[in-house]
Amino acid sequence: PSVPRHTNRLINEKSPYLLQHAHNPVDWYPWGQEAFDKAKIENKLIFLSVGYSTCHWCHVMEEESFKSKEIGEIMNEHFVCIKVDREERPDVDKVYMTFVQATSGGGGWPMSVWLTPDLKPFAGGTYFPPEDGVHRVGFRTVLLRIAEQWEKNKDALLESSQRILEALRHTSEIRVQGQESPPPPKEVMDTCFQQLSRSYDEDYGGFSKSPKFPTPVNLNFLFTYWALHRTTPEGARALQMALHTLKMMAHGGIHDHIGQGFHRYSTDQHWHVPHFEKMLYDQGQLAAMYSKAFQISGDEFFADVVRDILLYVSRDLSDQVGGFYSAEDADSYPTTTSGEKREGAFCVWTAEELRALLPDPVEGATEGTTLGDVFMHHYGVEEAGNVDPMKDPHQELKGKNVLIARCSPELTAARFGLEPARLRALLQECRQRLASARAQRPRPHLDTKMLAAWNGLMISGFAQAGAALAEQGYVSRAAQAAAFLRTHLFDPNSGRLLRSCYRGKDNSVEQSAVPIQGFLEDYVFVIQALFDLYEASLEQGWLEWALHLQHMQDKLFWDPKGFAYFSTEAGDPSLLLRLKDDQDGAEPTPNSVTVTNLLRAACYSGHMDWVEKAGKILAAFSERLQKIPITLPEMVRATAVFHHTLKQVVICGDPQGEDTKEMLHCVRSVFSPNKVLMVADGDSAGFLYRQLPFLSSLERKDGKATAYICSNFTCSLPVTSVQELRGMLSP
Repeated sequence: PSVPRHTNRLINEKSPYLLQHAHNPVDWYPWGQEAFDKAKIENKLIFLSVGYSTCHWCHVMEEESFKSKEIGEIMNEHFVCIKVDREERPDVDKVYMTFVQATSGGGGWPMSVWLTPDLKPFAGGTYFPPEDGVHRVGFRTVLLRIAEQWEKNKDALLESSQRILEALRHTSEIRVQGQESPPPPKEVMDTCFQQLSRSYDEDYGGFSKSPKFPTPVNLNFLFTYWALHRTTPEGARALQMALHTLKMMAHGGIHDHIGQGFHRYSTDQHWHVPHFEKMLYDQGQLAAMYSKAFQISGDEFFADVVRDILLYVSRDLSDQVGGFYSAEDADSYPTTTSGEKREGAFCVWTAEELRALLPDPVEGATEGTTLGDVFMHHYGVEEAGNVDPMKDPHQELKGKNVLIARCSPELTAARFGLEPARLRALLQECRQRLASARAQRPRPHLDTKMLAAWNGLMISGFAQAGAALAEQGYVSRAAQAAAFLRTHLFDPNSGRLLRSCYRGKDNSVEQSAVPIQGFLEDYVFVIQALFDLYEASLEQGWLEWALHLQHMQDKLFWDPKGFAYFSTEAGDPSLLLRLKDDQDGAEPTPNSVTVTNLLRAACYSGHMDWVEKAGKILAAFSERLQKIPITLPEMVRATAVFHHTLKQVVICGDPQGEDTKEMLHCVRSVFSPNKVLMVADGDSAGFLYRQLPFLSSLERKDGKATAYICSNFTCSLPVTSVQELRGMLSP
């Protein structure tokens, strides 16, 4: 590689996204005091650009504008330019995205915002083309106009930025109104179900026409709704909606049939042509959803998808030391000699390539049939490519095929005169051959940043899968990742989580010079992961750590006046707003998940003030939950759990005994959204016995492993039969 002509301050950063911009001619600064001081001393506006390393349009704007010497000169002359990785600093991203959405009606990345020297926003947008077009003003023009405004109308801009900030403060406030209590669960659940039902795509599953996102929060809600209404037509429909969506996604092109795992989202209604980046948070949540689908249906199809996701994460997103990387990019070089990256190049195929790789005749099939014929029929491959040109505006996928399972194995087998079992073996052989061919292609960029929150979601995925599929290896992998978090993303001196760490040279793990402290989402998703890991492994150390982190979360983020948790700590003067997220998106909002965390924490500790806190969160969001619950399906789900009271399923027995294992297997194989599991092993000095004195009064019956179903620490009669226990677990 040639020596770069420019190097800016981002070269000293650890974030892969910031390092991608270290050789732009723009004099980029990271978010921090040095940049803020420069803006104040020189009385310059700040240009803030926020993105992430797997963002397609972020790459486009860099190529077109930030690599341009001429545009770089305009930026450097008139502005202090700051680059932020939104995955490292969700706090900064959220403040300015709130502004962009409020003033432009839309949002997205790259986010481009202009700030006064005291960090107040007054103009913003997302992607700008470099030059003026018919319908859009160009980036160069915007830069020059804003610079001119600052020169001529400084006071007006400052005044306007102050007014904007006051308005944002007012509109973004979420607080309890008067004596509000948690909303009525039945009405909120029913409204949310009806809103989802109306937006459901009967043919292809999912909850919009296009683009289509996996939205695990919707599926999680539907599973709980089914569990609480399983004898009603609405309950049956909720389950059908969730399972059909998961099946259609697994058949679709959003699922990587050769390299495993799921892409970010589908650009069309059919789950066919995706945006090809793969995000850790999707893999973690989808592993959990497919595990639940398997628990409920017993259909091995869903268990196979779980194994597929976890194979991908173990192989491609795992650090040697135990953490999980953030993402893989959508764009890559089509060949080793290509000069330009293309979206999806790593994943797509021409019909010609497939024929050349799969030429073997298939014995026993209709005459002249090759492996290629069978594979191409099954996965919808067409000679001229199977991508709708409308879904490929840049012609990057012209002549290419995105694999999508078009037929059931039974139909494909019948078409070629084969037995279904033989067909499955042939397709598996084809996929392995294509995986070997694909391994020769240049790989997409890997974002090796490791985030506490997303690692938490992935630990939950492995732990829940390990419990539901009875796969000890998955539980061990979850425990390895939790140990990684405790070593690299937790400060034992302060008792606090850190946000991020990074893969360094020689596979070491590195930290920023000034580590980023954990945000609310880091605490919430890690605490959830530790509860899931305890239930899968029964290691009480994870429970102890979870309860410590819950106390720390309360101390750092709780709003004693308006209730619920702020996303960020108090005391950072560079953050103009302390916000509370109010929408479940690609990830659930932390306040939604923390309601269930608090209820679980109370069950494991006996601290009933946590139940009270959970109720206060629901009260703070009550108006939103009653009007548009579809924006908070995870919190709606938690509302039902709050009102139904969690069942404490206590098994008295030796964890290594066969009778205890049989009972544990029974509990883990049943989907029950309102239970927590614990084992009373007779060790009265153990952590659980110290937390919950009532456990000492529970005994084994006739020397056998015995289960008790307890509610608010009052227990049922003892049960020694697995069949009887199974019957008691349904909500």
